[in-house]
Formats: sequence, structure tokens, C-alpha cells
Amino acid sequence: MPNGKPAGVRCVQLDDDAQCRIFGQPERPACCSGLQPQPQMCGTTQAYALAWLTQLEADTQPTLGGHA
Repeated sequence: MPNGKPAGVRCVQLDDDAQCRIFGQPERPACCSGLQPQPQMCGTTQAYALAWLTQLEADTQPTLGGHA
């Protein structure tokens, strides 16, 4: 996604099984390759992990005009 991915929008690189199509490839964005899963973010279910990632996306969105 050349202009970035808005929070809440599914990445175009995810296949039907939610696997990254460009995992391990140089064109994979740094924000993806730098994110290292930890037990507290993964939880015990896929729903928990997706909720955690959704909140992380919302918490790290740039603000308009550079103000919080």
C-alpha cells in the first residue's frame, strides 16, 4: 500500500488465511517486519490478537496537523 494503510483497513498483502504474501521479502514494510509478536499481544485467540493490533494501529495513527 504505497501511501500507507489506514487503521482498520485490511492489508492488501494478506491472503484468505491472513498470511502475509510478502513475508520475508525486501518490499515488506519496516513497520511489519519490525513488529515482533509477544505473548501479551497474541493472547490465546486470534480474536484477541486482532483486537490488540487494531488498538495498536489506532494508538499510533498520526494526528492531523501534528497535534495530539
